[in-house]
Amino acid sequence: MIKVAVIILNWNGVAHGLLRRYLPSVVEHTPAELGEVIVADNGSTDESLQVLREEFPTVRVIALEQNFGFAEGYNRAIAQVAQPYVVLLNDDVAVTPHWLEPIVAYLDAHPGTLAAQPKLMSDRDHRLFEYAGACGGYLDRMGYPYCRGRIFQTLEVDDGQYDTVCSLDWATGAALFVRREAYIKAGGLDGNFFAHMEEIDLCWRLRRMGGDIVCVPQSTVFYFGGASLSAENPHKTFLNFRNSLLMLHKNLPREQRRPMIFWRMVLDGLAALNFIAHGQFRHAHAIGHAHSQARKMIRELYPDEALANDAEKRGFHDAPNQPISILWQYYVKGKKRFSEIVPQRDCNL
Repeated sequence: MIKVAVIILNWNGVAHGLLRRYLPSVVEHTPAELGEVIVADNGSTDESLQVLREEFPTVRVIALEQNFGFAEGYNRAIAQVAQPYVVLLNDDVAVTPHWLEPIVAYLDAHPGTLAAQPKLMSDRDHRLFEYAGACGGYLDRMGYPYCRGRIFQTLEVDDGQYDTVCSLDWATGAALFVRREAYIKAGGLDGNFFAHMEEIDLCWRLRRMGGDIVCVPQSTVFYFGGASLSAENPHKTFLNFRNSLLMLHKNLPREQRRPMIFWRMVLDGLAALNFIAHGQFRHAHAIGHAHSQARKMIRELYPDEALANDAEKRGFHDAPNQPISILWQYYVKGKKRFSEIVPQRDCNL
């Protein structure tokens, strides 16, 4: 039986120059006896479906009728596959030989591990870790994400310093391996997020189920990053800030939820002032809009009575992260590398 469904969500990939650039490596390096390459087309309006049919005949195509966004697009695609493992692979990821085998072998040997990621390197500069996940993600005590190999905008050169399998708070959505049964049981990606932070929210729910999340750096992929929505786009700022608030509200126990969101409002306000100081007024407005939309969505979609029982929830003290403030460590103490902030990390494996 083919164990793995490698699912790439595509939207106008021909027009964006991604389909022909990145899909060939996935087809070449995914053994047919182990994985099936699937492109879920998110209602493309370019020639994507024609190109897939004519140039990639071995690739299975799931044609979605409209652009459902990253989260709901994957939910609909995963509902149509049967493999026990699925890989959510971004359309701007180049894979390497034997990228599947180490993670599949680890999942086979560790039934309590529900999700995993490879080492994520930059396709813009192959020496550097990639921003979106590097060698695995964590959350600090204020809910800010950081990674082995990436703290805020500082990317480390890969010298093998993080080549150990390690438990995580979250695994990157750019190349996310997950057990299909666990994915469905956890509710999948939250379609209300549309895009950004949705994989952290999913991994938090998987951890609440008692599962482990790991990085297996013996598998390596190269991610271009920002191909669909660049960091300069205020809409990305809006999605990141809004979805971060939604994630905290959904997953924190009630006694931690309100004080955490209050302090995040304060810190987000400082971030908006920083944008204003640098003349980036649209980004500052995006933060205000994010908070307004988050309050509305919490009221309408995530009222307290609709959330999981607080007894099932796990706060930051239950996660494998260190009880640190990444903002303090990075901006005040000047520590820019993960190993400086979390020395000799115990991977608990």
